[in-house]
Amino acid sequence: MRQQLIMQQKGVHPEKVVSKDGTPIAFWRSGQGPPLVLVHGTAADHTRWKPVLPTLEEHFTVYAIDRRGRGGSGDSSEYAIEREFEDVASVVGSIREPVNLLGHSYGALCSLEAALLTSNVRKLVLYEPPVRAGVDLYPSGTIRRLEALLDAGDRGELVTTFMGEIAKVRPDDLRLLQSLPAWKARLAAAHTIPREMRADEDYFFDPQRFKMLTTPTLLLVGGDSPRFVKVASAAVYAALPDAKIAAMPRQQHAAMDTGTELFTTEVLRFLRRPGQSV
Repeated sequence: MRQQLIMQQKGVHPEKVVSKDGTPIAFWRSGQGPPLVLVHGTAADHTRWKPVLPTLEEHFTVYAIDRRGRGGSGDSSEYAIEREFEDVASVVGSIREPVNLLGHSYGALCSLEAALLTSNVRKLVLYEPPVRAGVDLYPSGTIRRLEALLDAGDRGELVTTFMGEIAKVRPDDLRLLQSLPAWKARLAAAHTIPREMRADEDYFFDPQRFKMLTTPTLLLVGGDSPRFVKVASAAVYAALPDAKIAAMPRQQHAAMDTGTELFTTEVLRFLRRPGQSV
């Protein structure tokens, strides 16, 4: 996969790899140090990491991915969640040393599955991966309602509804998110929300598939996140041979924005090499 790197303009412009199905996947490289690949969640692109990027760049060479269907990345006519797993694995495999991999929400699920496709992951950080573990992810009819908003061209209401009703973001935190520069990217990626929700509902989490995944893994969970998120994270934690779980007090699903220092402290504490300070 390393030969698939087709662009080398560090920092200012995205670099790209070609995924297994031929789709170009963009990532933005910055900072200096061991590699850290960032995989954003639904309704976002690589800019959602902006609040934590300055701290991470002090310790790592950061590769912030635009997942397919948004930003600098391409897309395919038929969507399948398995292609997203391959996308992440393609970026990780293009890097010439072991990689730290951090995924948020849907991006955490993609990162978890990508870790089964490549041997180049050093450590794995998963922030609230949405897997079904005996609890419904989405209320009945929600996806159809969001698809109707998309058909009507109301991207703002679509993203706001997703954040408020699905991610359970508190009103004050939602207003904060709407004020950030990354909100524009969330609106641009709104068309990917319903398809990712449908793919997520169809995804079957089989713990047995991960019993040989010995990559050291940190599960991050917001202390105030809804029950279905905590249940999902606990299921992933239980399935992995070498995992730990950390709750971030008073946080929900967007601690990068609402608890920036807390989030980066947990990440650095887990990823740092011997002798490094947080």
